Amino acid sequence: MKTVTIHKAKTTLSQLIAEAQAGEEIIIARGKDPVARIVAIAKPGRRKAGSLKGKIKIGPEFFEPLPEAELKLWGL
Repeated sequence: MKTVTIHKAKTTLSQLIAEAQAGEEIIIARGKDPVARIVAIAKPGRRKAGSLKGKIKIGPEFFEPLPEAELKLWGL
């Protein structure tokens, strides 16, 4: 973890952002007191088909027809 002053952060912002993208965490301090942190934003992962296979179980009752009273509530 790297600590820099506000003045140094203002003059080297592009470099600090590049370092954060590379995985480093940068702390910005006012004097000796830390006040902010620069970290990279994680990119959302792509969903993969079948990633929940074996983790979810659907019982046979799921495929049974709904009772007439339930169908009426749905307007069917």
